[in-house]
Amino acid sequence: MNDAMTNELPHDWSHEWIAPAKINLFLHVIGRRADGYHLLQTVFRFLDVGDSIRCEPREDGRIVLATPLSGVADENHLAVRAAALLAASASVAREAQLGVTLHVDKRLPLGGGLGGGSSDAATTLIALNHLWRTGLDRSQLKRLALTLGADVPIFIHGHTAFAEGMGELFTDVTPPPAWYLVLVPPVAVPTAQIFAMPDLRRDTPVMAASAWHSGVGHNDLEAVAVALYPEVARHLDWLRTWGDARMSGSGACCFATFDTAASAAAAHAALPSSMQGFVARGIDQHPLVFI
Repeated sequence: MNDAMTNELPHDWSHEWIAPAKINLFLHVIGRRADGYHLLQTVFRFLDVGDSIRCEPREDGRIVLATPLSGVADENHLAVRAAALLAASASVAREAQLGVTLHVDKRLPLGGGLGGGSSDAATTLIALNHLWRTGLDRSQLKRLALTLGADVPIFIHGHTAFAEGMGELFTDVTPPPAWYLVLVPPVAVPTAQIFAMPDLRRDTPVMAASAWHSGVGHNDLEAVAVALYPEVARHLDWLRTWGDARMSGSGACCFATFDTAASAAAAHAALPSSMQGFVARGIDQHPLVFI
C-alpha cells in the first residue's frame, strides 16, 4: 500500500483514494463541557497504511455502498454519511442530482482506535469535493467533517498536529521519523463506552503545544480500556518488553515506537502466535493534502 500513498492529483473516477490510519502519540482528557463533550489534547500522526476508497459516478442522486460492513447499517457508514452531507451542502451536486457508488476496501479494524471510519469519511469528502467539482475549501470541509465525528477533521487538516478542543483545533508539529509496531487485540472497543465511564480521568493539566515533544504525555483512556478489556492489557504488557507502549485513541490497538524499520520488524518477528500486528511508518502529511 505504501507505494500508492502519493500526492498525484487524480483525473478520473477510476482513481483509488487512500484513507490512512492515525495513531494518538498521547491523549489527555483535560475537562468536560456542560453539554457532555470532553475536552482533549492529543497529537495525531498518520501511518502509511490504511483503507482505500473508489468512487463510481451515478446520475440518479443516490448514494450506494457497494461494500457493506457487517454490523453497520449502510446509512450509518461514515463514508456514506460523508457523501450525503457533502451532497446536501453543495448546490452543484444537489442541482445536478449527482450520486455515487462507494467501494470501501477496509483494512483497518473496527473499534481499533486507528481512525478507520473517520479517515474513510474524510477521504470521501476530499474525493467527492474534487470529483463532483463542488469547490469547497479545506475550512469548509473541516466544518462538515466535525459534524461527522471529532476525529474526522484531522484527516482534512492533513498534517501531524497537536490537537485541542474536541480534537478539531490544530497546531502543526513534526515528531522525529519513527516506525511503529501496531498490535490489534481481538476486541472492538466502543469509544462512547470508554468516555462514559465514571472513573475516566478528566482533569489532566493543560499542556501548551509548544511544550510537547516526542515521548511526552500518556493516554488517559488507557486505564479504563485495560480494566474493561483484558486483551488490551495483555497486548500492552507484551509491547512494553520492547520499550514505551501506548494505546491509540480509545483502543483497542496499541503501539510501540522504533527508530528504524529494522528494529520494528525484529519486534514484529518475535510476536507470539496468539497476537496480530503490523509495522507502519509515521507520515506527517496526509496523502491527499494537496487535493
